[in-house]
Amino acid sequence: MPDPTVPPTPPVPLDALLAREDLGLRRVAGPSDPGIVVRWAHTSEMADPYPYLLGGELLLSAGVHIPDGAGPGYFDAYVSRIVAAGGAALGFGLAPVHDTMPQALVAACELQGLPLLEVPPRTTFSGVARAVWQLMAQARLAELRRVTEAHRSLASAAARPNPVPSVLHRLSRHLDGRAVLFGPEGTEIAAAGRALGEETDTALAKLAEVVRPAGPDEDRPAPTGGTGPGTVPGAGGPVSPAGRTRPRPSPASATDTVAGVRLAAYALGAGHGFVLGVAAPSRDSGDHTIASVAAVLLALLTGEQQSGTGAARSAALVRLLLGSEPQDVAPLLGGERWRVVHARQTVRPSEVQAPDALAASALGAALGSALVDPADGIVRVLVPAGREPEAQPGWTLGVSAAVAPHDWPAADTQAARALARARATRAPLVVHGARPALDDLVPPADAQAHARMLLAPIADTPALTDTLRTWLSLHGSWDRTAVALSVHRNTVRQRIARCAALLDADLDDPDVRMNLWFALRRT
Repeated sequence: MPDPTVPPTPPVPLDALLAREDLGLRRVAGPSDPGIVVRWAHTSEMADPYPYLLGGELLLSAGVHIPDGAGPGYFDAYVSRIVAAGGAALGFGLAPVHDTMPQALVAACELQGLPLLEVPPRTTFSGVARAVWQLMAQARLAELRRVTEAHRSLASAAARPNPVPSVLHRLSRHLDGRAVLFGPEGTEIAAAGRALGEETDTALAKLAEVVRPAGPDEDRPAPTGGTGPGTVPGAGGPVSPAGRTRPRPSPASATDTVAGVRLAAYALGAGHGFVLGVAAPSRDSGDHTIASVAAVLLALLTGEQQSGTGAARSAALVRLLLGSEPQDVAPLLGGERWRVVHARQTVRPSEVQAPDALAASALGAALGSALVDPADGIVRVLVPAGREPEAQPGWTLGVSAAVAPHDWPAADTQAARALARARATRAPLVVHGARPALDDLVPPADAQAHARMLLAPIADTPALTDTLRTWLSLHGSWDRTAVALSVHRNTVRQRIARCAALLDADLDDPDVRMNLWFALRRT
């Protein structure tokens, strides 16, 4: 947890205070390290200021406490107490008590490494304190701007076609380190940022185990030397009345430091096992806030967005495997009517990218369903009919009509055809039409018998039937059909010519096309 003795304002570099021309401060002893920072200013004339310091102060003194004839021993003891209390620097005022800086004080500060500043007579201690707070306010404003910009950047990354890698990449840039997403089994799913060494990678993976929820029969490791909010002291968990060790409750986050690199791990979601790991050479103010925002976004992208529970989905799967009908299982999934969505991920209009499991999960979350199946470059999502699918950036979607569970196979076919049409027309989303058609006027058995007879010459060649169906649906366009089927336009021409020959039909005749389309819709 944050140290309660540290103010909620960013520290001020001592060099920034020395650069203020209105103060006229001058360093006369001690190190000139640019990393020295001041957390506040405090005025004290006590001979032993140790009990009144919290650490990080610029201690201001006019030397009222110095007795007449004080020697090096007095100043050595005085400076050692300031250093022991964690004081950042000592500011010594030249008025109204002393006209010059005591050389024994200069020597003591130089010996013990405490920066000693000379405060000229024209500069009041209250003016120095005000300057410290002004610099803190400026630093705080800069920090808020940095955090706000990081929030916007991470939110923008989460809306990209590949949201998880994009969020990790932006996070690693904002923290100038490495960001890793660990899966429920502890494996590294995705990572971004520069590598910081094998030792760091191993330590970060171990720290991730600290925040990952433990099973009923397992305990979790404790970080070595961690001091963060989720640090678990000791190696064992609480002991049950029966004498066996119970798994320790998992913390939300944990921190550690290895080889000078700051590590942090954040548990994502409600115990699903995903963990965000962050490693950075330094830990700036606001980094925890930025990492926490990334953890929330990743939890949404990797979590289960569903209408039912995971247990209900598992029960539905078991029942299907044991022979139950889809209509009997659908109530467990949270709806009576459903749409099937087929999606292809696109980088550019002419390129198709095979989606990974995380991208597919993110698409399902955006569509409002956790029933996702990525396979063969296509993501299929089963969406409750009450949620109308919308176009998603970076995806081409084909959507079926809303159907009852026993019509899911037909809806799957509708979605595939809608996706083919969307790709051919370069539309982001195409929905299968649900208006009544002429074939609804013909008894289904008669319609299917007619279709089998009419299409019998090409029925045993799926490539011909698929080409003919796509070509007719695209109004005889050679180019669009070629795009939809991912073949050359000459291949389309050859197949259509073969269909015309086998069917002994003039495919330029609109009546012939209508009859064939009627038959193809019934197969």
